[in-house]
Amino acid sequence: MKMHLSASEAVQFIQSGMRIFIHGQAATPLHLIDALIDHAKKNQLKEIELLHLHTVGPATYANPEYSKIFKVTNFFLGANMRSKINYQNVDYLPCFLSEIPQMIRSKRRPIDAVFIQVSPPDHHGYCSLGTSVDATKAAVETASLVIAQVNDQMPRTHGDGIVHISKIHHAVHYSEPIFETTPSVLSDVEKKIGELAATLIEDGSTLQMGIGAIPDAVVSSLKNHQHLGIHTEMWTDGALELILSGAVDNTRKKIHPGKTVSSFIMGSKKVYDFIDDNPSVIQLDASYVNHPGVIARNPKVVAINSAVEIDLTGQICADSIGGKIISGVGGQLDFITGASMSAGGKAIIALTSRTNKGKPRITPYLQSGAGVVTTRAHVHYVITEYGIADLYGKTISERTKELIRIAHPDDREGLQLGPNSLRS
Repeated sequence: MKMHLSASEAVQFIQSGMRIFIHGQAATPLHLIDALIDHAKKNQLKEIELLHLHTVGPATYANPEYSKIFKVTNFFLGANMRSKINYQNVDYLPCFLSEIPQMIRSKRRPIDAVFIQVSPPDHHGYCSLGTSVDATKAAVETASLVIAQVNDQMPRTHGDGIVHISKIHHAVHYSEPIFETTPSVLSDVEKKIGELAATLIEDGSTLQMGIGAIPDAVVSSLKNHQHLGIHTEMWTDGALELILSGAVDNTRKKIHPGKTVSSFIMGSKKVYDFIDDNPSVIQLDASYVNHPGVIARNPKVVAINSAVEIDLTGQICADSIGGKIISGVGGQLDFITGASMSAGGKAIIALTSRTNKGKPRITPYLQSGAGVVTTRAHVHYVITEYGIADLYGKTISERTKELIRIAHPDDREGLQLGPNSLRS
């Protein structure tokens, strides 16, 4: 291992045709990415494939001028990729988050190199993947070349994200702040949805929540609950407030009691300071965290997810607007399935009745080209600001009535055809 290289020295080992996994979310190694772009341009490299979940930063490598140098395979699209995807050199690979580590380990998507961002080694020589373990652990295990940005501002987290310095081939010491998210400013509509969702969540429930205004609204309505637990693919500032308030103590969980379990974390510095060397927080491989069978081992699992739109049969589109991919499958169905299998579990889809532009989210049909992330057979509860629709065990006709009841009042008349509106 060569330690204390500059970024430009470390990326010299990258050659044309290599497949590189990039550590994502708040752990995106921006300093290494910038050096890679410079190296590839200078040395006229070609056909380098970059694979990652959503990243932060400008993602310059996905710009049209680099189309002959880089091919980008997204397991999940972040905001920095939505305008760049073209399904040619910038593409999307549909899959469940729980499947990605196995895709890498089985060599279905073999990795030549991995760029990671880690904490400095402890006195035993162990670094931490910090804010994101997800599928990165699998990439570190299987790549023949591991290049690490060692950042003294990366929090050390317990769990699966421990990497010994002997596994790192080239280390670049570079300190920079970890990317922070800004907590959502909740609208009255979002607060109402959160309050309604809270009525379904019992004391002692185990929570899965995502990022964004709707999950934040639900979490903000739970501070008077007791003995909640967290087993989720990710969490952020809203969950931290529940932990600090005492509503979350993880005491009723059957697996990892007393521990807040996740696969990655994004939040403010307050979150990163809290998780730093905190044994009550563990970050585990996504193939475990998101496995429905593992999720179901906890009681009263409540999966809280959002959607782009839902049709009158209960089909959920959550990854695209029409045919344009805007995010990914992620862990929604992993957790909806796990929650449905859990004793006393509940699967919740929460969304505003209309978009910010006033377009209905409950429609007779999904938009042309829209993807179905969660099938009509998986859906249990759907919540808008106008109420809760219980779809489980309901026929098409019955669930149509339920969904019309919680649609925006101005949209209900247009939906009144009910099952007839679904006939060709």
